Amino acid sequence: MSVTLHVCITCRAGQTLAEGEIPPGARLHAALLDAGVPDGVNLVPVECLSACSQGCSVALSAPGRWSYVYGRLSAENAQDVIAGSAAYAAAPDGIVPWRSRPEIFRKQSLARIPPVVLPEAAE
Repeated sequence: MSVTLHVCITCRAGQTLAEGEIPPGARLHAALLDAGVPDGVNLVPVECLSACSQGCSVALSAPGRWSYVYGRLSAENAQDVIAGSAAYAAAPDGIVPWRSRPEIFRKQSLARIPPVVLPEAAE
C-alpha cells in the first residue's frame, strides 16, 4: 500500500519574500527530493495545507491508516521527515510508536486524523 507525503510548497513560514524568492515550503520539497524518498512513499507537492501560522508543513496519509500533519519544519529537517515517512510506511495502521518517531515528529505534530471508515454496502 502506498503512502502519500504531501508538502505545502507555497508556505512562506511567516516570512515576507522578495520578488522571485523561493518559498520555504518549496525549499523543503526540494530538500526532500534531494534526500531521497523511501520506497512506498509518494512525495506530492500541494498549494496549501492550511497550516500557514505553523511554518512549513507536511501531511502523511494512506488508505485505512491514521493521517498526520506536521508543522514548523524547514529544509534542514528533510532527513528527519524522510525517516518519519519510512517509519509511517512500515506501520500497518499509521501509528508509529512515539519513541520510534524522529524528534521533530514527536514535537511538531499539528493534527492526527483517524482513518476514514466507509459504511458497509447495503445488501
